[in-house]
Amino acid sequence: MTFALAVFFLLAAVSVVSAVLMVVQRNPVNSALYLILNFFSLAALYLTLQAQFIAIVQVLVYAGAIMVLFVFVIMLLNLGDDKKLSEHLGPKTYIAVALVVGLFAELVYIFSQSRADGVTELAPNAGQMGTVEFLGQVLYTKFLFPFEMTSFLLLTAIIGAVVLAKKKLQQ
Repeated sequence: MTFALAVFFLLAAVSVVSAVLMVVQRNPVNSALYLILNFFSLAALYLTLQAQFIAIVQVLVYAGAIMVLFVFVIMLLNLGDDKKLSEHLGPKTYIAVALVVGLFAELVYIFSQSRADGVTELAPNAGQMGTVEFLGQVLYTKFLFPFEMTSFLLLTAIIGAVVLAKKKLQQ
């Protein structure tokens, strides 16, 4: 086993464990912290796959902006009472556990049946595909029209939001 493969498996294990701990936690603040750990481990996984741009966007957008939104929601909920956070085991919990065990068994079966000869070779320029330069070149040459249409739609949405907000201020 190479060093890169060992790092990949370690990061994958951290990602899976943090995702499970995020779902299992009763305290929403601890759950948000495990979600941040999951986001960072996914960003590190992207780095091992040589997708630098996606890794940085993962950290900036999800671990930064989305988690700030989650923390604001947790603060606004004001979950100071521990009785609100307690859960009782019911039939839904047992059904969910059975479904998770079934899904895990399916995944084990699928991975045990897969063969190494089905793996395809990487593209010759796979190391450059995750860089900002490559994405910018493809975005501004091959996908210029969809990029411009997206920017036009976002501009229209911003103008619409300003018009709606201005009407509310005048009333």
